[in-house]
Amino acid sequence: MKKEHYFQSSDEKTSLHAIVWEPEGPVKAVLQITHGMVEFIDRYDRFARVLNEHGFCVCGFDLLGHGLSVTSEKELGFFRHPDGNRAVIEDIRHLQCIMKKHYPDVPYFMLGHSMGSFFTREYIEFFGNSLTGTIIMGTGSQPAGVVSAGKAMCRAEAALHGWHYRSAAIDAMAFGSYNKAFEPARTHMDWLTKDEGIVDAYIANPLNTFRFTVNGYYTMFTAIGNAQDPAKIAMIPKDLPILLVSGEMDPVGGMGKGVQQAYEAYKKAGIANVQMHLFENDRHEILNETDHDKVDEYILSWLEQRI
Repeated sequence: MKKEHYFQSSDEKTSLHAIVWEPEGPVKAVLQITHGMVEFIDRYDRFARVLNEHGFCVCGFDLLGHGLSVTSEKELGFFRHPDGNRAVIEDIRHLQCIMKKHYPDVPYFMLGHSMGSFFTREYIEFFGNSLTGTIIMGTGSQPAGVVSAGKAMCRAEAALHGWHYRSAAIDAMAFGSYNKAFEPARTHMDWLTKDEGIVDAYIANPLNTFRFTVNGYYTMFTAIGNAQDPAKIAMIPKDLPILLVSGEMDPVGGMGKGVQQAYEAYKKAGIANVQMHLFENDRHEILNETDHDKVDEYILSWLEQRI
């Protein structure tokens, strides 16, 4: 059963749109999803319903600046200023606390995809003890200097135009090279998935096609930096099960190289139960790939083994 509701964001002005997918029978575990950049939680409907069939309750919300969690079109791609990063982490925590009141005695997992993967990686540095396990999907790695340069560029643009400004230069820096591996390409978003229907639906939806604000990029770059900081990684519980999953052909993960770097960083930090799997020939959105049945089965097996 799919239920929609709203809860108050930490920005104290926005009602966040949330969805809970409940199974027909008893709930054996909860999975909370944090979606990616320029998308929304209802894009995970198919996957959530698959997990429902196996007794999992699935939940998530449209992050600030996304989906139905906006007060106006101007707010699309804008988190909070200052400290949008903290706002996102607090909102993720808020939903977890709401769900724990409804399901206090079942295992609780988190899944973060793409931009959401970096927020989730940051989240487990502070709240890992509250989770049974976490799935890091469609993630990557960036040199610290690149992250710092990106934040500096955001500050410079904001000084000239304000934090709501939508910068073509920053957009090109962040995504300009992603489609190159798939040229000659049918569309500019072929890097998402081999499923042409999914790509076309994405391009046709205004909630998937707006340009991020300078604040949005600064918030995301902050999350990437925090997710990769060795001192913060050291705060993750050493016994927390972590699964890194991505497409082998995902440019966000550097075609697997960035995912491998994240895996090695966790192993170096002494995290005992960390696994990595790359799905052959898959691109960025593995839950929307042509072989999503295989992806579903792999993730479901990992979850059930940890209940």
